[in-house]
Amino acid sequence: MSDSEFDIVGPEAIREGRATDAYFDRTETTLRHADKNPPVVAEVTADQFPSGDFELLAGVKDAAALLAPLGVRVDALPEGMLFDGGPVMRIEGDYLDFARYETSLLGFLSHASGVATAALETRVAAPESNVLSFGARHVHPSIAAMVERSALLGGLDGFSHVAAGDVLGREASGTMPHALLLCFGRGNQEGAWLAFDEAVPEDVPRIALCDTFSDEKDEVVRAAEALGDRLSGVRLDTTSSRRGDFRHIVREVRWELKARDIDGVDVFVSGGLGPTDLRHLRDVVDGFGVGGYVSNATPVDFALDIVEIDGEAIAKRGKLSGVKEVYRTPDGRHHVGLRGAAAPADAESLMEPLVRGGEVVRSFDVDAAAERALADAARTGFGAE
Repeated sequence: MSDSEFDIVGPEAIREGRATDAYFDRTETTLRHADKNPPVVAEVTADQFPSGDFELLAGVKDAAALLAPLGVRVDALPEGMLFDGGPVMRIEGDYLDFARYETSLLGFLSHASGVATAALETRVAAPESNVLSFGARHVHPSIAAMVERSALLGGLDGFSHVAAGDVLGREASGTMPHALLLCFGRGNQEGAWLAFDEAVPEDVPRIALCDTFSDEKDEVVRAAEALGDRLSGVRLDTTSSRRGDFRHIVREVRWELKARDIDGVDVFVSGGLGPTDLRHLRDVVDGFGVGGYVSNATPVDFALDIVEIDGEAIAKRGKLSGVKEVYRTPDGRHHVGLRGAAAPADAESLMEPLVRGGEVVRSFDVDAAAERALADAARTGFGAE
C-alpha cells in the first residue's frame, strides 16, 4: 500500500513504465523468456478509414516526452490537427523498447484530444466571443494543466486554474464566486463589490457577479451604480433551475443598463453551457465561461496496433495491416494509403517527424496549434451549424 498523501500516479511511475496495464508486464516477461524482441511498426488510430467525423489531436507534447528516451523513431500529425481516420502517430523500433508505455501513451493522447475537441466545438460556436475554460473543478487536480492546455489548444481564450497557469506560464482568469457575496450577507452586495475593487490589483477586470440574492437586472444596476466607471463587466451564473430563458434575462439586463445611459459594461455568462447555448446567446453576450462541457469531455478512443513485424505487414482482425501515410486532400478530407503508394494529386502529407535519435525534433507552441485548429475547422467545416 502506497503512503502517498493523494491518490496520484506520479511522473516517476510514468517514466519508469509502472503506469501500465498488468498484461504488458506479463507480455514483457514472456517475450524476454522466449528471447523475442522483433522490430515492429505500430500505429495509433481511432478510426481505420476516414469517416468525416473529425476530432482534434492533442497531447502530442507529453507523448513525445514519454517516447523520446526509449530509442524509437516516431512520426505524428501536428498537434492541433483535425483527423477523422487513419493513424495519428507511428512508432518504429524493437517492441520491448516501448511495449510497457502503451497505456500512458494512449492516456496522454486520448484524454487531451477529447478535451481539445470539445473546446474547439465551443470556440467555433461563438467565434467572436471571449470564451474561458471554467471546468477544472470537475476533474482530478493532477490533470488540471492538461485540461487547461487542451482548452487553449482548442482555441479558448483563457482558463481559471491557478496552478495550471503556473505549469503553462499563463495567468489564470476569474474574479469572484457566489461565496464572496454570501460572506458579506444578504442585501450587502455593494459591500462585496466595493471591497473587491479596493482589494485586488488594478489589472484584474472589475467583473461583478450579479445573481446571488435577487433578480439579475436588479443586481446589475446596483453594481453599475456602486462601481461606476470602474465596472468593466457583469457575470450571470444563475443556476439552470432558476434562470428560465437565459437569453431573455440577458436582454433585460442590457435594456436596464441602456435605460440608465450606462455604457461599456460587458455581459458574461456561465453555468452548464455548451455549444448550443453559445450559439443561442452569442449575439447578446460578450463572453462565456464553459465548464463541464470541455473538462468532462469523453476521451478519444485511440488504440495502438502493430501493423508490421520484421518488415512484413501484419495486423490483428479488424485492423489494417501495413505502414500507412495520411494526407489532407484539397477538399479538406483525409486520405489513408500504404507507405510507398502514390499520394492523391495536390494532397498534403500529414505525418511529420516527432522523435529521432532520442530527441524530440518538434517544438510545441499552443498558440500556433490553436491557430492551426481554427484554420482546420474552417477548412473541414468542423462544428458547422
